[in-house]
Amino acid sequence: MKEDASVRTLIAAAALFFLTVPALAQTPQLDPGEKLEKLQFPAVTMQLKGWTKFGNGHVYTLPVRAGQHVKIGFATKSKFAFLAIFDLSKPDDEAFFGTDEDGTSFETTVKENTTWLLRPYYSKVSPRRGLGAPFSVLIEPLAAAPKQPQPPAEPERPSLFPKAPAKQQ
Repeated sequence: MKEDASVRTLIAAAALFFLTVPALAQTPQLDPGEKLEKLQFPAVTMQLKGWTKFGNGHVYTLPVRAGQHVKIGFATKSKFAFLAIFDLSKPDDEAFFGTDEDGTSFETTVKENTTWLLRPYYSKVSPRRGLGAPFSVLIEPLAAAPKQPQPPAEPERPSLFPKAPAKQQ
């Protein structure tokens, strides 16, 4: 009887541990001085404006759901300011999109429910000219991609010849 209770306790503790693991994966690691701002997926275009102050910038979390279509654009006058987008459900800390290599906008259909981290930053390897740069991030929800129209099925036409029977293999 005692063994039964201890096994149940162990199973309950293990279940609680595994339930908290995804929540831990969703917590972004911030650089010293960064401030986290939690966003909601917008119904209309949302614009974020800020300054890439080294060590005092804002980072944003954006929850996205499977099937949502979204376009994220980044604009700045500085050639040393960039935007990186991370998927917080993935264990690696590599950005899946970065304006330094991938261009200034990102458009996709979300494949699974997750949370993205949007991190505007000022390049650490740049020759510094000031404390940062102004930026603007546009988050645009897009309408569902139009489905490709199916070609209309050919109506059966009367024929003088009967159809050949299907070949058996």
